[in-house]
Amino acid sequence: GTVEVISGYRSPATNERLRRRGGGGVASRSLHLEGRALDIRITGVPLARLRDAALSLRAGGVGYYPRSDFVHIDTGRVRRWG
Repeated sequence: GTVEVISGYRSPATNERLRRRGGGGVASRSLHLEGRALDIRITGVPLARLRDAALSLRAGGVGYYPRSDFVHIDTGRVRRWG
């Protein structure tokens, strides 16, 4: 499938604008600000399968956002949410 990047690096202004929008899931000290996070989906791959593959790597954070159809992955400490 095609890897679709929904969000990669975010400038502080963009991150703050997304936080103010109030949709949730946007941290004030997001690893997107350091270029250490991606929000992705892969066409033809069930989102839960992508999440499980990311979790199996135990290489950073994994957030699951099925209503928005993406998985967040980052190089921070190993953790999960969503």
